[in-house]
Amino acid sequence: MGMKKLISVCMLAACLNGSVALAAESYKVGSTPTGMPFTYLDAKSGKIAGVMVDVIDAVSKKADFTYEISPMVFSALIGSLQSKRIDIISAAMLKTDERARVIDFTNTIFSYGEGLVVPDSDKTQYTELEQLKGKTVGIQIGTSYIAPAQKAGLTDIKLYEASTDMMRDLVQGRVQAVLVDQPIAAAYLSNNMFKNVHLVESYKPVVVRGLGLITRKGDTELQQKLNAAIDALKADGTVASILKKWKLEQ
Repeated sequence: MGMKKLISVCMLAACLNGSVALAAESYKVGSTPTGMPFTYLDAKSGKIAGVMVDVIDAVSKKADFTYEISPMVFSALIGSLQSKRIDIISAAMLKTDERARVIDFTNTIFSYGEGLVVPDSDKTQYTELEQLKGKTVGIQIGTSYIAPAQKAGLTDIKLYEASTDMMRDLVQGRVQAVLVDQPIAAAYLSNNMFKNVHLVESYKPVVVRGLGLITRKGDTELQQKLNAAIDALKADGTVASILKKWKLEQ
């Protein structure tokens, strides 16, 4: 082989090896523009931010993959995952038995339950769902709070695509109470996004579940990759730092 040809072959091999080295797996991640502090649309950047964005970012670095966030309404997340429009869900979707039958959850990152928000004019010290009978109650579509509310005898339930919409309706008197993720309600109110309503401190949540990343049913390889990264990030304090940043307690 001539020297020029040998050099050309070596350069080609170097380029190919470099391409392989630079190539990393890439995933589409479904998330929602509403749901502070877990996911929300940041007005300054125009991008989705929050706990679960920080988590998927840290996980991607630990597991050596790239990702692109696909914003969508909460109720579209599972369908988009199953139809392979996205590969991972990183949003405020709690693990339930019903969901676990059709999608796979990673190891838990954080656990919480629903919060009850009512107008400031309502001074009732609610402790359970049954006390809301006869009231119009807002609940977000796709959340795990609908079935317990129905089981408790609530018949006037108004469903919403976004938690911000039902909070807005609560302020305007279109519903008399809303059931929403407790940390999300707390973030809305601490940031003064909604006036003249409050989180009922005496209320005891019915649904307390774990929050993690989500993959398609049976995608074992990706599941293992994500779990290994999550476990490592828990061990080195990264997960705790993310939760602290967003004022969430373990």
